[in-house]
Amino acid sequence: MKNNKSVEIAINALEEMKGKDITVIDTQGKTDVFDAMIIVTGTSDRHVKSMSDRLVLEAKAKNIEVLGVEQDRSWVLVDLYDVIVHIMLEETREFYSLEKLWQIGSSQKQVS
Repeated sequence: MKNNKSVEIAINALEEMKGKDITVIDTQGKTDVFDAMIIVTGTSDRHVKSMSDRLVLEAKAKNIEVLGVEQDRSWVLVDLYDVIVHIMLEETREFYSLEKLWQIGSSQKQVS
C-alpha cells in the first residue's frame, strides 16, 4: 500500500481514543473504490461513537474529505474517500469477520 495520509491520520485518531485491535487491510487491486480498509474495536456504544466523532474532526482538520458516516448502535462506518474505517463493538466485529472476507491475497497489518 502506498504511503497514505488518510490511513496515518485515521490510525493516530483511533489510537488516541484507545481503539483496540486496529487492523489495516490493503485493498488495492481488489477494488477501485478505496485503497485501504481500517477495522477497529470499541469497548462500548459510546466508545464507538466517540471514536468516529474524533476521526471525523481530525480528518476535517487535516483537510481530508469525509464523504459520509453511517451509524448503527454497534458499528460506525466512516468513508474518507480512499480509506474506509469500520469502528465496531467486539461482538459485531466477530460476527461479520470483515478481515476474513478481505484477507485472500491482501496485505493486512495489525497496528495495535
